[in-house]
Amino acid sequence: MSASMVTIVGSSYVLAVPDVAAAGDWWVNVMGFDPWMEPEGWRFVRRGPCRLMLGECPDAILPADLGDHSYFAYIWVDDVDAYHSEIAVRGANILSPPADKPWGVREMPVRTPDGHRIMFGTELG
Repeated sequence: MSASMVTIVGSSYVLAVPDVAAAGDWWVNVMGFDPWMEPEGWRFVRRGPCRLMLGECPDAILPADLGDHSYFAYIWVDDVDAYHSEIAVRGANILSPPADKPWGVREMPVRTPDGHRIMFGTELG
């Protein structure tokens, strides 16, 4: 089997949230994302090439109840320490400050108000 010649040009994350307006506002006001689109029942936000599609699902299991399965993405940033400084002053729930890891990354986990967890990282060296 040979590798495909198709190139992946981006990715988006789809998250079920109980209150789409509140979740969208948090991503914009705390995490620094820009509003993108608002189809009925949805809020799409983006920052650079990272796009989030937030869908209102008031009856879904809350991400906070999923334990380790509440992690949904690892997003690479050019300076995790600068991003930490930016979002900390806006009240982001940073689970631990940026730290160097043995796999060659400096990373920081964040929890959304809904309980989704996301890792932000910068390659070392």
